[in-house]
Amino acid sequence: MLNRRGTLASLTGGLLASAVAGAAQAKAKPKTQAPPMDPTEILSLWPGDPPGASGVTVVETIIERGDPKGLRDRAVTHTRKPTLTVIRPAKPNGAAVILMPGGGYERVVTDKEGFETARWLADHGYTCFVLLYRLPGDGWGAGPDAPLQDAQRAVRLARSRAAAMRFDPARVAIMGFSAGGHLAASLTTRFDAKVYDPVDAADDLSARPDLSCLMYAVVSMADGPAHGGSRKQLLGPSPTPEQIALYSPDQTVTDRVPPVFLVHAADDKTVPVANSLMMFTALKAKAVPAELHVFEEGGHGFGMRSITGKPVAAWPALFATFAKRHGV
Repeated sequence: MLNRRGTLASLTGGLLASAVAGAAQAKAKPKTQAPPMDPTEILSLWPGDPPGASGVTVVETIIERGDPKGLRDRAVTHTRKPTLTVIRPAKPNGAAVILMPGGGYERVVTDKEGFETARWLADHGYTCFVLLYRLPGDGWGAGPDAPLQDAQRAVRLARSRAAAMRFDPARVAIMGFSAGGHLAASLTTRFDAKVYDPVDAADDLSARPDLSCLMYAVVSMADGPAHGGSRKQLLGPSPTPEQIALYSPDQTVTDRVPPVFLVHAADDKTVPVANSLMMFTALKAKAVPAELHVFEEGGHGFGMRSITGKPVAAWPALFATFAKRHGV
């Protein structure tokens, strides 16, 4: 039979044991964090249907892919209504960045390579636009140029809003990731290609970016360095030599290309680092200001999410330095 002291000791010991066990259990389980609220300011890219919409029957779908830390990881397939999602800075620095997430030209990964990076940039003063672009395999009239139509229009539309949004229309950068990096690289070299007819006054403005950032970008469509999935979605299973040349941005560089910042990880097993090396070589051949960072470790698709403790964690600050040095 326990006396009062024994009962108290037993209860205290039990509570202590429970507390220790609970702490151990909490330590064992990774903490999840509530995802931030979605941005609510969304601009339609085109005043009506996008160019070449006749006959397009795909259904736009949002896929929640899940993340072990509780972060949102959504992908949009079969984009029907391209948009620019706006993330405004508390203290604008007078520059803007249009972000083009990746997804192998099969989808657009909106959170990891879009909203998350945009929030970091907005914290550093940039007015950000995340582009939801159309995909080339969905039956659009322009085929492989449908994403480029959206990218050109995005720069023009952003510039048309510059005064209202308190940034300089001559300080507009683009940032593309993976297949979105191919789109950004294509815009960087083909900003003046006539791929659609003007639809309003915004199309009187230039589509040339003032600076380009290519993150582990798909560049070449040639056998070897090409990312097979992106090439198939863009050009089909048997592209011609002429198509390969036109849609490989390293082969369409001119001396009118803006400064370019490139990032890749040497251990990228999805998009070979050769893509960035080829682009950098082509830029230097035309005396285009360019800076290339090849990190030992980082893999593919790291964005802002998978960089802690890795060499690639340096890339955001390096980009900001490069952009500032070139007036963006």
